[in-house]
Amino acid sequence: MKTTAQIRDHFLEFFQARDHRVVPSASLIPQNDPTLMFNNAGMVPFKDVFTGKEQRDYKRATSSQKCIRISGKHNDLEEVGPSPRHQTFFEMLGNFSFGDYFKEEAIVMAWEFLKELDLPQDRLIFTYFKGEGDVEPDYEARDLWRKVTGFGEERVVGLGAADNFWSMGDTGPCGPCSEIYFFNGDRPDYKNFSDEQTPEGLGWMEIWNLVFMQFERRLVDGNIETTRLPKPSIDTGAGLERLATTVQGVTSNYGVDLLKGLVDITAEISKKKYLGSMANDDVSMRVIADHARTTAFLISEGILPDRTGREYVLRRVMRRAIRHGHRLGIQEPFLHRVTERVVETMGEQYPELRERSELIASITEAEEVRFRQTIERGLGLLDDRFTQMKSEQRTVLSGSDAFQLYDTYGFPVDLTDVICKERGLTVDLKGYDAALEAARKRSEFKGVDQAVESVYRDALASVPDEQVEFTGYKEDSAEGSLLALIAGGKLTDRAAAGDKVELVFAKTPFYAESGGQIGDAGLIDNQEVQVQVTDTQKPVDGLIIHRGVVKEGNIQVGASLHLKVDEARRDKIRRNHSATHLVHWALRQVLGAHAQQKGSLVGPDRLRFDFTHNSALTDGQIAEIERLANHEILKAHGVQTEVLTIEEAKNKGAMMIFEEKYGDVVRMLSMGPSTELCGGLHARSTGEIGLLKIVSEQGVAAGVRRLFATTGEGSLQYVQELENDWTKAADLVKTTPERLLDRLGKMLDRQKSLEKEVETLQKKLMTGGGAGGIDAMLEKAREVNGIKVLGVQTEVSDRAALREMAEQLRDKLGDSVVLVGAADGEKVALVVTVSKALTKQVRAGDLIKVVAAQVGGSGGGRPDMAQAGGTDVAGLPQAIDSIYSAVAG
Repeated sequence: MKTTAQIRDHFLEFFQARDHRVVPSASLIPQNDPTLMFNNAGMVPFKDVFTGKEQRDYKRATSSQKCIRISGKHNDLEEVGPSPRHQTFFEMLGNFSFGDYFKEEAIVMAWEFLKELDLPQDRLIFTYFKGEGDVEPDYEARDLWRKVTGFGEERVVGLGAADNFWSMGDTGPCGPCSEIYFFNGDRPDYKNFSDEQTPEGLGWMEIWNLVFMQFERRLVDGNIETTRLPKPSIDTGAGLERLATTVQGVTSNYGVDLLKGLVDITAEISKKKYLGSMANDDVSMRVIADHARTTAFLISEGILPDRTGREYVLRRVMRRAIRHGHRLGIQEPFLHRVTERVVETMGEQYPELRERSELIASITEAEEVRFRQTIERGLGLLDDRFTQMKSEQRTVLSGSDAFQLYDTYGFPVDLTDVICKERGLTVDLKGYDAALEAARKRSEFKGVDQAVESVYRDALASVPDEQVEFTGYKEDSAEGSLLALIAGGKLTDRAAAGDKVELVFAKTPFYAESGGQIGDAGLIDNQEVQVQVTDTQKPVDGLIIHRGVVKEGNIQVGASLHLKVDEARRDKIRRNHSATHLVHWALRQVLGAHAQQKGSLVGPDRLRFDFTHNSALTDGQIAEIERLANHEILKAHGVQTEVLTIEEAKNKGAMMIFEEKYGDVVRMLSMGPSTELCGGLHARSTGEIGLLKIVSEQGVAAGVRRLFATTGEGSLQYVQELENDWTKAADLVKTTPERLLDRLGKMLDRQKSLEKEVETLQKKLMTGGGAGGIDAMLEKAREVNGIKVLGVQTEVSDRAALREMAEQLRDKLGDSVVLVGAADGEKVALVVTVSKALTKQVRAGDLIKVVAAQVGGSGGGRPDMAQAGGTDVAGLPQAIDSIYSAVAG
C-alpha cells in the first residue's frame, strides 16, 4: 500500500516525466492576491501567470500546494471533526498548462495516472459541463472521456454550472470543468449519482477536478461578453488526502497515514480509543489532528496567535483544538506534542517545519498555557449566564456576553457558539459583531485600490521591459531622463514649484523601501528644477517611484536630470541594517534557534527588530546579546555578497526571513558568523557599524518581542545623553556622578526608616482613645434597617492601615457595615467592609460604587470587602455620609 508521501511523489514524478516543471509549494500566505487570507487552491500561486501579468520560463507545471480553507461555503470550521472529508489544512496536487496543451492531453494524462494508481475502475464516474445560459455544453470533454475510458453515459455525466463551470470572478478567464468521483461503499450506484455522502464517508467523493480555461469574460458597455481565449489553459486540482483514501482503502481522510498518526497520538494522550465513529470523543480527536497541522504550518510561516487577521484565525483554530482536548479530559498542555508529530511526519517534504520545530512547539505550548488559565473562568462565566437565561426563560446568549468572553477570556465567538449549541442555545451574533466592529475593521482584508494601481501600471508601461533597474549597490548618483510623472494621483506631463510629485526613471540609485529598510531620500535636479526626494517606494512589481516636492522651477516628462542620494543618511541606514543581521545571529546564540526575525524597521536614527520569543529578556541576556554582536563588529569582518539560486543559498545555510518573498535568484549576505538572504544596503565591513547599543526591549504580541538599538553616531548620542542625565541626577542630590549610587542608597534607607515611623504613628493615632481613636469613632454608628452602619473620616491615609481600621471597627461593632475614608493629598481613599453574615442583604462592592461616585471615583471588590479611589477631596464628607442612605436603599 502506498503511503501518502509516495502518492505525492508519484503524482509529481508522473507529470515531470511529461515535461512539467515541478514547482515547490508556495507559502500559505498569498504573495499576489491581497483579497485572500490564505492560499486555498493549487492554482493561486499561478494566478498572475494565467492572467498574463507574470511570465515564467516554463509552460507546464506540477505542484503539491499547501492550502488552508477555514471560512466560506466549502469549509465551515465547525464541519471539521464531524465530517470525514473536511480539513482546514490540506495539500492540493495539480498539473497546469499555460497556453500549452489543452483538453485532450489533460484528460488522457489524468486517466493514465488513475490507471497507474490501480484504482478499481468500476468505482469511477466522470462529469462534464452540460451547458447553461449562453454557454454551450462541453461535448468535447464528454466525448474524450468516453473515448479514453470506454465508459457509457451512465459513467460520464453532465452537470450544471454550479458544479462544472469555473471562473476567477465576474470577469477574467473561465471555462467548463470536469470532475472525477470515486465511490466508497459496497456497490457503486450509477443511476442515483450524487456527491452527498454519509457521515461515515460512504458514497461518491470528488477526487480530482480538471478546469479548462477556454473563455474570457469582459465588461463591454455595461454588459458581460464571453469570448474564446486564443491560448486556452489547464488548471487541475486533486486533494492529496482524498486521493490517499482511495489508494489506502479507507473511507475517511482521517484514516490515511498522515492524519491517522495524529489521531493516534491524540488518543494516546487522552488515554481513549479512537473508533472512527461520530461519537463526541472521536470528533474531538479528528479536530485536534487537523488543527495541529494548521497550527504547525502557520507558525512555521511566521503567523503567531493574536487578535486580528491571520493571527486571529490561527488563535481560533488553536483554541478550538485545546477546547476539544479539554472535552477529552486532557488536563495538561498537549497540543504542542501533536504538532511535534506533524513535524516528524511532514518535515521531509516541508523542511520549514524542521527548521522551526522549536518555535512551533514553544508558541503552541505558551498559547495553550495562556488559554487554559482562562478557560475555566470563561466556562464558569458561561454557566452563570446559562443559569440566568434559564431563570429568565431566554435561549439566546447576548452579543455583549459573547464579546466579553472573547475580550476578557479569549474565547473565539465560534467556540462560544458551539458550547451554546451543545446546550440547545444560540448566540446573538449580530450583537457580537456590533460590539466587535472596531476589531473587525482592523482585521479586514481589502483589495488594492484599483484606480491607484492603474496609475502606477500606466507609469510602469513607460519603462523599458517594465522593470526599473536599481543601480544603488554600486553608486549613489546617476543621470536619467524622466519617463513618467505623477502629481495629484494622476499621470501628468509637468509640475510646478510646490507640487508633490512621484518620479519614474529607467534606472535609479535610490533604494525603494523593502525588507524592513526604509526608502532613500536625496535630490533630483538640473539647472532649471530641483526636487527634494523624501521617500522611495515600490508600489507595484517592477516600478520604483521617487516621492518628493518640487522646490524650484518646473519639471516635465523627458527632462534630463541628476539623481543624488543623501549619502550621509544612507550610510547611517547601512550601519543599522548590517547591525540587524548581527543582532539576529546573537539572539539565536543567547535564546536558541526559535528566536527568529519577525519584522524590522531600519532607518537612519535607529533600528527596530522584532523576534519570536515568549518572555521578556533579562538584563543579563541583553548584555550578552550586545557583547556577542559588538565582538563581531570589532573584528571588522568584510560584508560579502553573492548572487545565487535559492537552492544554492539554502545549501550554504542562509537564513530566510518569515515575511520576505524570494525569487529563484537571491542575494546572500555574509558577515562573520551571520549568513542571510537580503536585498538591502549594508556597511562594507562590520567595523563601520561602530558601537551597537540596545536601548529598549518590549513585547508587541503573543510570542513576539521587539528591541530598539542604535549604532555609530546614534550610540554616541545615546551614551552622552545618559551621562548628562546621570550628572543632573547627581547635582539634584548634591553629590558627584561617581558617588550617585551610594548617595541614593543612603537616601532610600532613610526614606524606609521614615515610612516605618509614619506607619507606627498612624497605628497609634488609629488605636488611640482621643477624638480620632477607635472608641470615639464607634459612637458615630447608626442603625439602618436593623443593620449597624458606621461611616468615618480619618487622618490615616495608608491603604493597608485603612483596611485594618475598617476591620477593627466592624469587629468591635459586631455584624455591621463600616466605611472608612481618608484624603491623601489630592486623592481620596475609601474602604467598605461588610460582616459575612450580612452579605446576602448588602454587598460591599455595590456600596463602594455609590460612595465613590461622590468623590469622582470608582471601585469594586468582594461582597465583604471593597476599595475605591477618587479625586474630589472636597466631596469626602458627603461621601462618608452617603453610606447610610446607600444601605437604606
